[in-house]
Amino acid sequence: MHLLRSVLMLLCLASLPATAQDASVDQVLKDLDQPYTTGSGSSSVRPPSPERDILPTTDTPELPGEVSMETPLRDDSLGFGTQGGSSVRPPDSAVPEIAPPSVQARPATGGAQTLQDILARQRGEIVDDSFRSNAEAVGMGPTDDGAGSGALEALGGASDPELWRAMRYDTADLTVTARGPAADVLIQDGGMAWLQFREGPLPKWGGIAMLGMAGLLAVFYLLAGRVRIEGGKDGRTLTRFISVERFAHWLLSGSFIILGLTGLLSLFGRKVFIPAFGHEAYASVAAVTAWLHDNVSWAFMLALVMIFVLWVWDNLPDRTDLTWIAQGGGLIGKGHPPAKKFNFGQKIIFWSVIVLGTSISVSGLALLFPFELQLFAPTFEKLNAIGLPQLLGFGPLDTNLAPHEEMQLSQLWHAIVAFVLMTIIIAHIYIGSLGMEGAFDAMGSGQVDENWAEQHHSIWAEEKKAEERGAGGAQATPAE
Repeated sequence: MHLLRSVLMLLCLASLPATAQDASVDQVLKDLDQPYTTGSGSSSVRPPSPERDILPTTDTPELPGEVSMETPLRDDSLGFGTQGGSSVRPPDSAVPEIAPPSVQARPATGGAQTLQDILARQRGEIVDDSFRSNAEAVGMGPTDDGAGSGALEALGGASDPELWRAMRYDTADLTVTARGPAADVLIQDGGMAWLQFREGPLPKWGGIAMLGMAGLLAVFYLLAGRVRIEGGKDGRTLTRFISVERFAHWLLSGSFIILGLTGLLSLFGRKVFIPAFGHEAYASVAAVTAWLHDNVSWAFMLALVMIFVLWVWDNLPDRTDLTWIAQGGGLIGKGHPPAKKFNFGQKIIFWSVIVLGTSISVSGLALLFPFELQLFAPTFEKLNAIGLPQLLGFGPLDTNLAPHEEMQLSQLWHAIVAFVLMTIIIAHIYIGSLGMEGAFDAMGSGQVDENWAEQHHSIWAEEKKAEERGAGGAQATPAE
């Protein structure tokens, strides 16, 4: 570097007059070594001297917008600069004044979006894109003679921007060889919102909900411990659930656990499993989990119907639920509130499983049979009709949904409701296993200890003991 600078300096000295050559070479090098200070810091590159800022003059006439031979290469007094560092100032006519988006003349740009539109989207603001979806609104629609009336009319009756605009907003007259409800949808940019939500808020808040529930239960166990049977087990048992009830319960719970694990694997695969195990390993596992998720879902829906038929009558609200609520399920006061076969807490679990499980099943069917079930557009129409979105401050919901948007909304709803149900089921699993002594026996063998039954379901226990005593007396009565 120093050698190159010395050669350049000698060449410069050779071109100077004799008086300038008498200057000390060391002094010149010293001057060149001084850093040049700019507005953004120091630079080792010095600007040209004012005496050489003007190029030699020629007789070439000056053209508008071009650099004349006597034009200064840099005129900082004009305050002109570009992002790319250009020192050439264009003519005043080439720098249009940018008006606010609301008053800009869209026909002048052929309906093109502006820098303000792009920046607003990057800030997450909602931009009215009607100026892009409606070609005639921006002066780009066809005229009576079939030619475009805007700046692109030289392309004929339909310009490329008009074609892409029509395809994007699903107004193009297309003929496709494929068959299907979504075959003629070539552009659907609403998928970016779905992708960003699926990769960001959905796993984040879903994971927080599940881990938060597990953490709360861990704290509760450390503080309160396991709920013990008062007086211990007495050895006598009552039949809590018969075989068909236990089968329906385990079919539902087993299928739900498989569906939950495979769904989480699909959602967190790219962020967690691929970095940990690699693409090839994940691809093999993902293929198996996708098959399991699609086929085990039928077992879940069958079990959902079974437990509804078996237990709906015992899970209807009654007056004993008020007492259970007042005593906080036994946490407030002494003793446990009286309850029938299912107490109020178990009824919450039951109806959560029925309502949320049905919702998951319906959205899952929409995903199993793509583009066949239109769930959200009809729902949005009904909600707009009763004014619920407007009441909540959202404005009318969009009912003109592309087939792909229906699928995307179904997937998001499927995952959101599944996260809610998994969070609830974590609490149910805790109470039925670690949290309460004797609770697992109800679904394990179907037999529960009498002391446990009288402690947690006293009304049902009395009815059950009377029923079994009556059955035993009938068996002891000799036949006549």
